[in-house]
Amino acid sequence: MVIIDKQRTASLDVDPQQGFTPLCPEELPVPGGDEIAGELNAQATLAAYRVVSQEDHPSEAPWVARSVKEVLTPVEGDYPNLDVKWPSHCVVGTRGNLLVPGLPELSEYDLVVRKGQDPLKHPYGACYHDQAEQESTGLVEWLRERQIATLVVGGLATDYCVKTTVLQLLGAGFRVVVNLGGCRGVAAETSETAIAEMRGAGAECIASSAELVPS
Repeated sequence: MVIIDKQRTASLDVDPQQGFTPLCPEELPVPGGDEIAGELNAQATLAAYRVVSQEDHPSEAPWVARSVKEVLTPVEGDYPNLDVKWPSHCVVGTRGNLLVPGLPELSEYDLVVRKGQDPLKHPYGACYHDQAEQESTGLVEWLRERQIATLVVGGLATDYCVKTTVLQLLGAGFRVVVNLGGCRGVAAETSETAIAEMRGAGAECIASSAELVPS
């Protein structure tokens, strides 16, 4: 069991969008990505605040792959805030941008962190707009203003945006509990590596929200 101080805990849903689920097979469908709403809702009942991060991508950007062969190949050109190419996903105004079924409306969250709007930046973590981690999204500052000490984190995908967000939060001095029951990964091997990396950095990983005990 993991004891948390509810009044100083925030629940964070990382990019739980349909573009990362089999509901949008042409985007970045993470296996089981559409099955996490129940766990995310459960962990939120144990926290004082509920936050969601959302990728709000444009339809055209240098990182958009034009074919399957281009996926995960390096972005060519002078783009310091881009690394590899991905299929177009979570484009504003499309189904892929929407949260997975079963989650609240965005207006019901205490904070919505929007990222990835700049076509020349493709961030993974929810704390920064850029991969160099110089341009804050405001999440860390918002949490500190409310004297939050602990984050319970779930979302998509374990091996990319969840991992990066968790490492950023740990680096900012927060206690982080990763609810693996509310996460899904792109691949088993990379997810296992990500979990080991998060644990090595100080994150506490639990199988489900049932392990959380609010005080």
